[in-house]
Amino acid sequence: MSLDGIFLNCIRAELENAIIDARVDKVFEPSKEELIITLRTRGQGTKKLLLCARANSPRVSFTEHAYENPASPPMLCMLLRKRLGGAAVIGVRQEGCDRILYLDFLATNEMGEKEKLTLVCEIMAQYSNVILIDGEQNIIDALKRVDYTKSSKRLILPNVKYELPPKQDKFNVFEADEKDIKAQLLARGADDKAYMSTIMGLSPVVARELAQTNADKAIETLRKYENGSDGFCLLRDGDDKPFDFSYMPITQYGNAAKTEVYDSASALLDDYYEIRESRERLAHRTYDLRKVLQNAKERIVRKLDIQKTELDACADRETLRISAELINANLYRLGKGASHYDLENYYDNNNIIRIKADPALSPAENSQKYFKDYKKTYTAEKKLTEQIKQGMEDLEYIDSVLDTLSRAEGEKDIAQIRQELIDQGLVKNKFDAKGKISKKAQNQKTPQGLPLIEYETTDGFRVLVGRNNLQNDKLSMKQANKLDMWLHTKNIPGSHVIIENKNGEVSDRAIEEAAVIAAFHSTAGDSAAKQIPVDYTLVKNLKKPAGAKPGKVIFHENWTIYVTPDEDLVTRLKKK
Repeated sequence: MSLDGIFLNCIRAELENAIIDARVDKVFEPSKEELIITLRTRGQGTKKLLLCARANSPRVSFTEHAYENPASPPMLCMLLRKRLGGAAVIGVRQEGCDRILYLDFLATNEMGEKEKLTLVCEIMAQYSNVILIDGEQNIIDALKRVDYTKSSKRLILPNVKYELPPKQDKFNVFEADEKDIKAQLLARGADDKAYMSTIMGLSPVVARELAQTNADKAIETLRKYENGSDGFCLLRDGDDKPFDFSYMPITQYGNAAKTEVYDSASALLDDYYEIRESRERLAHRTYDLRKVLQNAKERIVRKLDIQKTELDACADRETLRISAELINANLYRLGKGASHYDLENYYDNNNIIRIKADPALSPAENSQKYFKDYKKTYTAEKKLTEQIKQGMEDLEYIDSVLDTLSRAEGEKDIAQIRQELIDQGLVKNKFDAKGKISKKAQNQKTPQGLPLIEYETTDGFRVLVGRNNLQNDKLSMKQANKLDMWLHTKNIPGSHVIIENKNGEVSDRAIEEAAVIAAFHSTAGDSAAKQIPVDYTLVKNLKKPAGAKPGKVIFHENWTIYVTPDEDLVTRLKKK
């Protein structure tokens, strides 16, 4: 991983220069793999320290980004607030050149006595962790507890002695003899693999960079970073997406990569992980809702398949009616005990038709049986048609919720979508042991969510976009003026979009740009399709069917425009 031992040493130096003697102000736990510690420093203001143990992005660094916290702090968060609240940072240490960082605190316990506590940050991919230990090296608690079911060699549990992970048989480039390092490198071929297997704390990108020069210069280069770096390198690809980083200049990609230099490791990490982290965090928080929706969708699809098969079986009901009528018209010449009747079909030029019969029944009874089966299929066809229509509408609704969920921007949006699903009976509310709504749930207010998304077209028309189905309903059916223009992707889940009219008019340019906005705020927004159909009509043409799901409207007069999603245009038009 790019955040190797030497990069962590640079972070150590950065933290040491900023937070020694700082006091713990607040502790938050945005997710089960993240901690945020707010520190009051002397002379550098307040610093937010992020401790992340996520498998694909573990790190320790300052952060400028805002993290949404759960409504109720988790148990570990409460424990850290109790034990570390007001504590002073007295040390920042690293385990050799390994990816283990110690944050030492001088805290005050319940008895008013001073005690040393340490947060151990282990940056080790899927084994990453943040562990709180006391002065006797006893574990108090951790972000990730490890019991016998997960490991029989190294337990991470309260009241267990903290033990270091197994040490690597590699040289610490800041302490080992240069001759010993060089001899080992040359013996192993001095390629990138030799560097990674010989020197502790090297990422693949750094090992490849060092392999381009000789061993003496490589060792000399690394030792320059013992006390940190004055330029951190972020690498971007041709699409301007960051793909790697380092504490030293990287030249191996040539013109295939763009280089951006940062003054601090924390600023680089903040930018590098911002987009991916926010998306992963939201995906984690919406997992239960997406699972409920996907399960509901699968049930509806299975039910629709059965109903459509049954409806196909009803297609032959006219044959039942004709058989009943023909038997009834020929009762005078039919006798009991026949297995079939050969009769002239006056619906088909009197061609002979063979009709099956029950020998145990009389002709009249066989006729009645055919009439009865005909009525049953008639009723079944009517009910099945209604059920299939309802099922298709339910599928359309679930797809619309999945779409809004995929574009949720934060906890407030998620909470409002959850409330919508509770109202629709798809998600259960919080109940106590007796099956009644808990007092906590009763006291919670319906989440308000974020305001409508607002844009302004290049010719000055205000455009409003709903974030979810509840906002779509409110925007289109209550807030919008009758002469405003309404837009929505044709047969594609997406947001309702409103262009506010000026003196009863809306320009063609505004419609075109708003259509691009509508395409962007839909499931087609990320597609490679070049022509997305967007329906538009005046708000006065919209109707909300009785009993319709949230976000469902109908109209009988509209126009359709075809546009290409354009993120750059949408970004330029968005109101700040």
